Amino acid sequence: MAELASDRDTVGQIVPLVLERELQIVREAIAMVASGSAPRVTIAGLRFGEALIEPGRGWALEAGVRLTPLWRADEAGVDLAIEAGPR
Repeated sequence: MAELASDRDTVGQIVPLVLERELQIVREAIAMVASGSAPRVTIAGLRFGEALIEPGRGWALEAGVRLTPLWRADEAGVDLAIEAGPR
């Protein structure tokens, strides 16, 4: 039973770190597109992609770019596209 509690503690420590890292990736992709360095950035393989859509859309709107969710065919998650141009 102590091993199960230890596993929960480990997950409880890792999840916020992964989520914060993925949020940072979204912010950096938005900055890259907004600066004109790239017309489009696709972020794939996210663990928390669905949770990143709403905050990412707000940041994209502020930066003058758009964020589009790319739902996977197997319904196993979502990738994100950041694109220049009209929203």
